[in-house]
Amino acid sequence: MTRDYPRIVVPPPGPKATAIVDRQNRWSSTSYPKEYPLAIARGERAMVEDVDGNRYLDFMAGIAVASTGYGHPRVVQAIQEAAGKFLHICGSDFYFESFAALCERLAQLAPGKSKKRVFLSNSGTEAVDGAIKLARHSTGRPAIVAFTGAFHGRTYGGLSLTASKSIQRAGFAPFLPEVYHVPYGNRYHCDFCRTEPACTMRCVSSIEDDLFAKRLDPKSVAAIFVEPIQGEGGYVVPPPGYLQALRELCDRHGILLVCDEVQCGVGRTGKMWACEHEGIEPDVLLAAKGLGSGMPIGAIVAKESIMKWQPGAHGSTFGGNPVCCAAALATLDVVERELLPNVPRLGERLLAGAKRLQDKYATIGDVRGRGLMIGIEFVKDRATHEPAPEVPHDLVERAFRKGLLLLGAGKSALRLAPPLVVDEYDVDTALRIIDECLREMTD
Repeated sequence: MTRDYPRIVVPPPGPKATAIVDRQNRWSSTSYPKEYPLAIARGERAMVEDVDGNRYLDFMAGIAVASTGYGHPRVVQAIQEAAGKFLHICGSDFYFESFAALCERLAQLAPGKSKKRVFLSNSGTEAVDGAIKLARHSTGRPAIVAFTGAFHGRTYGGLSLTASKSIQRAGFAPFLPEVYHVPYGNRYHCDFCRTEPACTMRCVSSIEDDLFAKRLDPKSVAAIFVEPIQGEGGYVVPPPGYLQALRELCDRHGILLVCDEVQCGVGRTGKMWACEHEGIEPDVLLAAKGLGSGMPIGAIVAKESIMKWQPGAHGSTFGGNPVCCAAALATLDVVERELLPNVPRLGERLLAGAKRLQDKYATIGDVRGRGLMIGIEFVKDRATHEPAPEVPHDLVERAFRKGLLLLGAGKSALRLAPPLVVDEYDVDTALRIIDECLREMTD
């Protein structure tokens, strides 16, 4: 098949893109952290075309949202058909088939044998907020434990758990009370066992030995919120057994384990849910981003024994919108039946290519990932692991000029999170452009 992307016909931003950038910058909130001047006009599969006719290969998927790519015919058809019937009826107060079908589908897809119930929201951060409420309501306990490097959103509940960049929290205190942060299982930067030959899992045992022993009675803890793979924190994959150890810790103390799979779920890691790689059943699982292929929808999927709050205890005017439910159902169909079988193979190809780049460039300190969720961390010195944030920043900008869309993550990492529709050509092209950029930066 002949490919017509990447293709740069005018150095970006072109005149039409520049006009849009200037217009938006004149009128929009100053809080939007723009990455580079991309002004999209349309997309198809993993290709994005801007308003000046430049075509890009997308390896960030709108921050892991465009799971089925751009304009997947089955998803578009489902959206069009739903929109032609009715655009809204409040799912908190009334009934319609796609709402019931999506709740059933997500409950049955969730890991573990326990019966699940589902609450539908508009976004990931709303799902996090709802899960905080559910955990406190279900357990009668106030405290929440989260992790350094975590990103759980920007509403006040989500932001209280977020600990990835100080700019996201600066000026917004006070946050929710009784939120405690502990180190994440980041083997490359671990304060406990980085220099040891093998992981000691002290990052988990220290929760009991330090936090619970000295500062927080575990009987006061409602839930531990964890990303099975940290997203914004740097695409960090914890060591094997990490989630199992957290599950066992929670079980010892009657604490709920909440897996935030807003970014790593819906097939991105090669399984429908990232926590399935360790064979655990969370008490609560959170989904959003890729769930609707770009339509705004999120979900709280909880054990029935936990989701027992009374009618009116939680609700949403727009959560579970009928058009978004249709998009989510179609997305799950496409991911399960068409895309998921290819993710492990393509992920291995992408990971192997990234490791070859690591062999070639000393500035790459670590390569990690599962499926099509790969992190490349850049350092100034491989011995000290000192971050080199200027490298991914420069790399992302150079790649954009060459027709490849990338995003950074964490302090000095590059995230590779393409739509799940990519193929060998897309993977190899992305690796080639990254190689070109790094070569230019080291010459």
